[in-house]
Amino acid sequence: MFPEPRIVAANGIDLAVYEQGEGPPVVLLHGFPELAFSWRFQLPALAEAGYRAIAVDQRGYGRSSVPGNVDDYGIMNLIGDVHGLLDALDLESATFVGHDWGSLVLWSMAQLAPERIDGLIQLNIPHFPRSPVDPIVLFRQRFGNDFYIVNFQDSTEADRAFASNPKHFFDMMMRRKQVTRAQFDHLPREMKVLSLLRVVNRQQGMGEPLLSERERDYYAAAFEKTGFTGAINWYRNWTKNWEKLEGVDQRIDIPTLFIGAVDDVIIAPEHIEGMKPLVSDLELHMLDDCGHWSQQERPDEVNALMIDWLGRRPAV
Repeated sequence: MFPEPRIVAANGIDLAVYEQGEGPPVVLLHGFPELAFSWRFQLPALAEAGYRAIAVDQRGYGRSSVPGNVDDYGIMNLIGDVHGLLDALDLESATFVGHDWGSLVLWSMAQLAPERIDGLIQLNIPHFPRSPVDPIVLFRQRFGNDFYIVNFQDSTEADRAFASNPKHFFDMMMRRKQVTRAQFDHLPREMKVLSLLRVVNRQQGMGEPLLSERERDYYAAAFEKTGFTGAINWYRNWTKNWEKLEGVDQRIDIPTLFIGAVDDVIIAPEHIEGMKPLVSDLELHMLDDCGHWSQQERPDEVNALMIDWLGRRPAV
């Protein structure tokens, strides 16, 4: 049974916090379009292993506050939420686990406030070297206007389409075994452009459903209440976030475990290679036969890797 949340005040908003266990704190940050619920397999495993597992519905998601302005979702506010969460829980620091956008927030926090991070466990999304050019400009040039991150900048079409039928959205989005890395590498270039609008317009999903009906309904009910605009607004700050990090040292010296997925076609092998010179204390594992939703697709393997690494690197 997934725990009920408690609501804490942090950084001027309310955050829904879900906890299990006692011991050194491990804080788990989800990505898009997820919730703290995406860590439902990790919370009990970490608790049983002797850790205080803490997951949170991030700003704009689930039972946490959904601010109304695009600027409310900039990187400094997202990092401020993490600091506010630690303060509300009377924690000076913690080990953090991130997936998708949760990873992006933590990579930025590791550059700007490393003193509050005892260790990093990052799923799927590597630390990218900062581009000399606005990434949205590069995305538009390389992938065109249909690429989901570019599309999010240009209109609210996705906000409306996703919210029109959240159950169908999650039926189409959260799937496994959709395409292998080898298959993806041989696709025509135009078919490699990820358009989430095309995905949700499908009547038949690719691969296999990832979620049970009960799990799908949990996600759908949450987004029926909040809509998707708050979550998508994280992407609408991409350029401003890039500007905020100008001149910041990109090197990270925090002990880091990276768990990648061979069939996560959002991430290319060269992206992971590009991370290696930037993270001085890096342990890397790749999950075979796994796509983007690693902690939900392969929970046993993810849990084992995390708990083993945590045991070898006790919290300070």
